[in-house]
Amino acid sequence: MTAVSNQQLQHQTVLLEEAVNALVWRVDGTYVDGTFGRGGHSRAVLGKLGDGGRLLGFDKDPQAIATAQQIGDARFEIVHDSFATLSDALVQRGIGKVSGVLMDLGVSSPQFDDPARGFSFRHDGPLDMRMDTTRGESAAQWLARATQAELTEVIRDYGEERFAFQIAKAIVARRSESDRLGPLTSTRELAEIVAHAVKTREKGKDPATRTFQAIRIYINQELADLQVALEAALASLEQGGRLVVISFHSLEDRIVKRFMQSQASVPPLDRRLPLRASELPVPPLKLVGRVMPGEAEVAANPRARSAVMRVAERVAL
Repeated sequence: MTAVSNQQLQHQTVLLEEAVNALVWRVDGTYVDGTFGRGGHSRAVLGKLGDGGRLLGFDKDPQAIATAQQIGDARFEIVHDSFATLSDALVQRGIGKVSGVLMDLGVSSPQFDDPARGFSFRHDGPLDMRMDTTRGESAAQWLARATQAELTEVIRDYGEERFAFQIAKAIVARRSESDRLGPLTSTRELAEIVAHAVKTREKGKDPATRTFQAIRIYINQELADLQVALEAALASLEQGGRLVVISFHSLEDRIVKRFMQSQASVPPLDRRLPLRASELPVPPLKLVGRVMPGEAEVAANPRARSAVMRVAERVAL
């Protein structure tokens, strides 16, 4: 296995100032960082809050939790769980409404760059891919039992991979050789299987990129958790509260965009109804804007190039 230095495992927070400036509008408010990661956004939020402010962080990754526990600030608390549990976490702490919710949906650099996590095909490592290594099924375990139809569906839907059927067929064929070759447990071998199954390659992109993305999303239920978390965030925001979401691929951004747009509009009304202006329904959200990294940030951190930040404000309860 390739050794990786601490320097390689450092994480650069994407859209740091833009996200925190969009999020924090009350220095004495209670805020949520739904994806603590390595704490870049959380530390910046704490830097803007007054003594009466409060920040609740969430993360599934035990390494992120260990980092969060080093923050010696009484205004901060970390929850070792998915941001999909936001509603229950607030109830358990007696928190009614919050002033803002931030979700940075990217996988952190330490997760990608550490071969032991199995997220990347660039270094050989075990096929794990779990955000929370203390629970749940690993990628290797799922690949050992999933049917060809299930593999095709996941790789097609979560990876937007047009060669999903061929890749799934190749994985099943490799699995039939397990008695001779042993189980499929290596990121490098999976990447090689995909490379042989993909007929044409996108310029500048490894053929395994979409498949690894798809399996990671499925193993961690990322899109399902995101949908639940968006609904929970909307329900928890006080009037004027901000919802700030940073996405890194089209599947996530599509969910965020559609959610915000649907909550910022009202269904068509029957014009025959005699409604006063005060009786007209008010949408719960107002769209504030969309922000993308500038050229300087992308040059300094190429992983920021696909980031899209969307901001909405709670306008009615």
